[in-house]
Amino acid sequence: MRNHVHAVLLSLSLAMANAAVATEQPVAAVQAEVATININTADETTLDRALHGVGPAKAQAIVAYRNEHGPFQTLDELLEVKGIGPAILENNRTRLSLK
Repeated sequence: MRNHVHAVLLSLSLAMANAAVATEQPVAAVQAEVATININTADETTLDRALHGVGPAKAQAIVAYRNEHGPFQTLDELLEVKGIGPAILENNRTRLSLK
């Protein structure tokens, strides 16, 4: 009887482990889901929707800065845009590109 209980417990734990592994996404797949936004060509709507902490007003400020000063040369240049601070930049750095 004791062996049957152990066998059942072992079977259940293996089944649960397989279910947990099956639901996890590989790291590469999760990283692939994060799209890169070209900060020099993105419109306000794209910036608003794709970037964390950036709403319509900040998206408009990014586009206005770009129109006035030309293309961004570095991602850190975003810190010159009113309303974009270090936290917003760091939270979105992996989503942004210059090309």
